[in-house]
Amino acid sequence: MATHHHHHEHSGDKLVAEAGKVLADAGEQWTAMREDVFRTLAAQDRPASAYDIAELVGNQRGKRVAANSVYRILDLFVRTNLANRIESANAYLANAHPGCRHDCIFLICDDCGQAEHFDDDKLTGALRDAGTAHGYTGVRPVVELRGLCSDCSA
Repeated sequence: MATHHHHHEHSGDKLVAEAGKVLADAGEQWTAMREDVFRTLAAQDRPASAYDIAELVGNQRGKRVAANSVYRILDLFVRTNLANRIESANAYLANAHPGCRHDCIFLICDDCGQAEHFDDDKLTGALRDAGTAHGYTGVRPVVELRGLCSDCSA
């Protein structure tokens, strides 16, 4: 059974403000470009690649935005818990509860690409313990389950 965390999920301007606060608390600058990348990522209804985000931000700003700049920003967001990386798709999702650190398990639809997450501390804790038992430190479970979402399987 999944363990439910008590965290407040933000959206819209509140999510952007919370992300800015989390980044500032981590000692990082909340620049206009970082805000644009985060705001654009948070507006996506499915995982987005750095190239997708660069194109959307570039269109919004009226000038080309380099994908490698967006990659650096997204990597910062992952390190500071503002976004999650969907490893199998090389894509990113904004974290709706950036102040809460936990290991997410992602469900990814093979048809439409939708992704959602759930928490199961028992499962991710067992994975973390297994890694530690094999001599690893700083173990960070990355769990992705692929299949068809309820809409696509209907």
